[in-house]
Amino acid sequence: MRHQRLWGISPEGKDDMEENRNPKILIVDDRPENLLSMEIIFENEPCQIIKALSGSEALAKMLVHDFAVVLLDVQMPEIDGFETAELMRNSENIKHVPIIFVTAISKEKQHMFKGYKSGAVDYIFKPIEPEILKTKVFVFLKLYNQHKNLENINNRLKNAVEELEQANRKILEQQEELMEEERLKVLLEMAGATAHELNQPLMSLLASIELIEICQGDSKKMTKHLVRIKEAGQRIAEVSRKIDKIRHYDIKSHDTQTRIINLNQPLNILYVEDNQDDFNKVKNILSPTSDISLFHARTIQEGLHLIRQHDSLQIDLVFLDFVLDDGTGFDFMEQMKKDDFQIPIVIITGHDNEIVSAQLIQVGASYYLPKSQINYGALLRVIQQVMEKQRLKMDLQHMQARLVEISIKDVLTGLCSRRYFMETLTTELKRASRHKRDLSLCMIDIDHFKAINDNLGHQAGDDVLSSIASRISACLRQNDVAGRYGGEEFAVILPETGITGALLVGEKIRQMVAGTKFVNFNKNLKVTISVGVAAMSHGQGIHEIIEAADTALYRAKEKGRDRVESFT
Repeated sequence: MRHQRLWGISPEGKDDMEENRNPKILIVDDRPENLLSMEIIFENEPCQIIKALSGSEALAKMLVHDFAVVLLDVQMPEIDGFETAELMRNSENIKHVPIIFVTAISKEKQHMFKGYKSGAVDYIFKPIEPEILKTKVFVFLKLYNQHKNLENINNRLKNAVEELEQANRKILEQQEELMEEERLKVLLEMAGATAHELNQPLMSLLASIELIEICQGDSKKMTKHLVRIKEAGQRIAEVSRKIDKIRHYDIKSHDTQTRIINLNQPLNILYVEDNQDDFNKVKNILSPTSDISLFHARTIQEGLHLIRQHDSLQIDLVFLDFVLDDGTGFDFMEQMKKDDFQIPIVIITGHDNEIVSAQLIQVGASYYLPKSQINYGALLRVIQQVMEKQRLKMDLQHMQARLVEISIKDVLTGLCSRRYFMETLTTELKRASRHKRDLSLCMIDIDHFKAINDNLGHQAGDDVLSSIASRISACLRQNDVAGRYGGEEFAVILPETGITGALLVGEKIRQMVAGTKFVNFNKNLKVTISVGVAAMSHGQGIHEIIEAADTALYRAKEKGRDRVESFT
């Protein structure tokens, strides 16, 4: 057991690095009986013994074996131990292999310095004391295992970084494709709708031109066809104006997955005005414009009531008199801000005061129009400018919302992105620690996922990832958080949940996935997952709980996959 502790072997008999068990020791001595005696010392130890009878044979074996340590006799014919050590130090591949000199010659300092100078790390003098030899050798064996352990971790990290970079590139490509797809949808929807609306007046226009060519000389028929041409031209101009005023954020549902731009976009304007004559004047000015509907409110409260009836009436623009019976334009805009209404407001007032107009613009008004300047051209110009400004504002908000969604969600699965998941896990760990609450973490990995990609293609793999993500979500509570941790690996945060509850959740997810038939290219795939579960302990950080859940996940895979294991 003492040697097991030196090696870092657990009580169950597993060493720190199962992948690098039984490191090799090279014993070099020109006398076979010495080789045999040292071999016997290590025969019951977890290591491999390789023997060499000369320095040249030892160097040859170092080219084909990876040694943890070399036990090198000093006195040998042809090439002695010092020369062998110097040759090792001059070779790039083996210069770092530790050398322990085994010798029966002088213990004088000058002799020992020569050995250290040639590359030795220690001396053992004959006759050999087995326990001393093993103790010294085990130090280098443990260092060797630790070195190999670090190499493996470094390789896994390197592979993980490459996978993350590849996944990141794929996400960026998907984001670009998604944004381009949305843009093309808008253009195609606009093109389809406008083409339909333009087609009829264009056909009428062309037909009338042909009839004019036929009816030359008949003034009555010519006049009749010219009237039709004029009507068709007006309809085309109307469609053109409609395209100009399209609000890309104004959408309507088409089915459960598609949203299309509403091309039929009448403009609803609310005029809050206590003077009936002033309201009638604006109403008469706008009456020739068929796609503008004007609604009237006499007080601030009446206007706010109409705006709040969003389900039955959507107000797109507010004309607001500055002085009203129950307050001023400032009062109206303050209440609009409290209610979080983002409707543009045009102040229409008989008080032409530059200071007041500047203050109104500062608190949120889009435009200030004196009643003395009201006419058809001025009103239409103001409406067009204000609505264009509002359209740009809403488009910007829509794009910002889409960018936020893309940054926190994995495009393929719809679960949290890794970055957002890690931020959420950090927050939940702090909260659970502060309030002394339970918290558990599940790490989920799809079994043999590479075979699905290799045999059926990456599209099939993407379908499986998406389907499993939806099944994970179906097993969780509202406060649980699921994310795509990387590649085919998922992670779930379970607040207010101890290890027993987390095992139940993990088993529920495992059973749901195992009981699902994944159909792809008329083939039924049986897909399973392995789940590792860990509960937060006091003072534990994000890296510790992830490592614990990962350890449980690896244990589930080692025990045959398609199972749930916990970290204890």
